[in-house]
Amino acid sequence: MTQTAKNFGDALYELAKDEGLSDRLLEELKGVRDVFRANPDYTRLLSASNIPLPERLGNLDEAFRGRVHSYLLSFLKLLTERGHIDELRGCYVRFRARWAEDNGVLEATAVTAVPLRTAQLDRIGKKLSQLTGERVEMYNRVDPSVLGGVRLEFAGRELDGTLRQRLSGIEKTLSETVL
Repeated sequence: MTQTAKNFGDALYELAKDEGLSDRLLEELKGVRDVFRANPDYTRLLSASNIPLPERLGNLDEAFRGRVHSYLLSFLKLLTERGHIDELRGCYVRFRARWAEDNGVLEATAVTAVPLRTAQLDRIGKKLSQLTGERVEMYNRVDPSVLGGVRLEFAGRELDGTLRQRLSGIEKTLSETVL
């Protein structure tokens, strides 16, 4: 995450918190992030210097006015005006991290070779909650290089139960074995 995303995400979170809107803006920001993720050309359109700024801001109005809180719409316009709309994902990540910290939620990511089903992710989250004693919000990230198993990433820690890790351990044992 860039310093720009951190600063903008922090500013939006502080405003949302002060106004009692952090839950609402978190959900709306996630929705906007999802729209941008599904339509990467939209980010390019809003960043295009050959399109006049009022037209780009009008596109934001057309897409989001009445669908998101006016604070979030103004935030999107500010990012566009300052040439930082491509930082939206990082702003969301920072906002969500601040929200989770303030709400006692431990965010964890299960890194797997294939996508997990919701029930599998829920079971992992419940087990991690029992281990940590915290409320856990689970996410899944697919990384084919793990080969199989699960690597949990949370609070700067990592629990690696992947096939790649196990194979690495076997390789190390074999390399240390004197014949």
